[in-house]
Amino acid sequence: MRISHRAVTIFLLLNLSSPSVATQQSGKPRPAPPVGSSRPTAGDEPSNPEMKRIFEADQAARTDIAGINPSKLADEDAARRERTKALLDAGELKSGDDFWHAAFVFQHGRIPQDHLLAHSLATVAIARGRADATWIAAASLDRYLQKIGQPQIYGTQYRTITGQPTTQEPYRRELVSDALRQALGVPTLKEQETRRLKFQEERQAWEKAQAKSN
Repeated sequence: MRISHRAVTIFLLLNLSSPSVATQQSGKPRPAPPVGSSRPTAGDEPSNPEMKRIFEADQAARTDIAGINPSKLADEDAARRERTKALLDAGELKSGDDFWHAAFVFQHGRIPQDHLLAHSLATVAIARGRADATWIAAASLDRYLQKIGQPQIYGTQYRTITGQPTTQEPYRRELVSDALRQALGVPTLKEQETRRLKFQEERQAWEKAQAKSN
């Protein structure tokens, strides 16, 4: 089945713009809580199994580019956000992992408020010991800025439209230093350009394959 350029653009925005979950869950050491802090860390509270299942479903829906159905994905994403919000409002999300999982679910939202909430959830995940949530904190802010018509500042977001180069624009590169990007787990400008070219090559190869099959 041939998929539209809209589906591929969704894939690039919602999947390829983020590092793999396997990489992020590779057992990086998490910082100890500040001395005298009463805030719970990831190790102090059990993770919510339902939130974990929602997160895994969110990721699984994005693993097969050829099988993406934009309308179906949008409906499923909306249901996942609704249930995640219910868990959040009921106080059922407690661990750093819970808030990290929830941040990804809302990062895949459709309106600016979803991405702003994802950013807030990511900051809680960091505070509760999920050190690698710095990336989703940066990515959710970039996507929020894009949705309100402002340039991204970290460079986490890539976009490809049929017949056009992959782009990160609009992008205010000078506002954030590479040192700060690295501190947040975001690739440097040089690394981002390598990634952009890779995404562009993959898209061009896909377009050529589609043209031959028609």
